[in-house]
Amino acid sequence: MGNASSMLTQYDIEEVQEYCNNLCSCGNAVSQQEIVSLYQRFCQLDRNAKGFISADEFLSVPEFAMNPLSQRLLKMVDGLNFKDFVAFLSAFSAKASVHQKIQFIFKVYDSDGNGKVSFNDLLEVLRDLSGSFISDDQREQVLTQLMKEAGYSRDSYLMLDDFTKVFGSTGLKMEVEVPVD
Repeated sequence: MGNASSMLTQYDIEEVQEYCNNLCSCGNAVSQQEIVSLYQRFCQLDRNAKGFISADEFLSVPEFAMNPLSQRLLKMVDGLNFKDFVAFLSAFSAKASVHQKIQFIFKVYDSDGNGKVSFNDLLEVLRDLSGSFISDDQREQVLTQLMKEAGYSRDSYLMLDDFTKVFGSTGLKMEVEVPVD
């Protein structure tokens, strides 16, 4: 795919749409209009027209840079090509399944990608979210108590199924509307 919106063909659009639909198994994860709008945004972010977006280019989006979890998200997005960019953002679509959203959240917490979330992984996220408002000792105490109340210990690992149990019944709402022209 080229670096200008005029170079996005109908074939490209359908290919991206099929790629995203296969990843989330939820039908039309993104519409063709959304793909065209996302391509224009992708081209704006890909300042050097390399065909992928770097972490620095992602940080040029103020809402992304201000997110307390931006450093964790950067690990997920650094070097995304256009198809993967759309797939990444499709987790925020109103059409995305709850399972797809839970998988995304799990990946944010599982920063080393080993398929399990440790006490330290949870502690890091809590540190990112709370900043300097509470001390490390307070964070550890809160998390230890929370884990204990949920039936886990500090040595426990949370798997995707654990996240599904917790988030699957919460009415998880994680959506960003893609403006279409």
